[in-house]
Amino acid sequence: MFIHSDDITAYIPQRTPIVMISGILEVDGPKTRTALHIAPDNVFVENGVLLPPGLMENIAQTAAARIGYIAKQENSPVPLGFIGAVNNLEIFELPPAGQTIETTTEIGGEVFNATMVTGKVMYDGRVMAQCEMKIFINPLNK
Repeated sequence: MFIHSDDITAYIPQRTPIVMISGILEVDGPKTRTALHIAPDNVFVENGVLLPPGLMENIAQTAAARIGYIAKQENSPVPLGFIGAVNNLEIFELPPAGQTIETTTEIGGEVFNATMVTGKVMYDGRVMAQCEMKIFINPLNK
């Protein structure tokens, strides 16, 4: 499966210039994989690298892509989500602009409208960043 960037905003609530995934590579149960080609003019690029806020937003949007993908399969509106907490954030390297990163998230648990997610960003076989996030979903989009 690959859902291209031309269609990605149908799966996530973010809009340009904050779209931080280029496509969905896989949604398999609790696991989601996305890709992001880091454009040199990306709002989170400075001095030729993707900054930590961009890495965190990329992880959050990968989690959102899973929810959006499931909603689309059920012919439901894509719900809004909000980052409630970021824990154990580790930034090992900042990936260079002009390259593509791959991000994987895995659902650790869901209670009511809160979802616990672990995320990892990879580039060139190396871990760039990883963290845990608590994401709150607003199913009513209010």
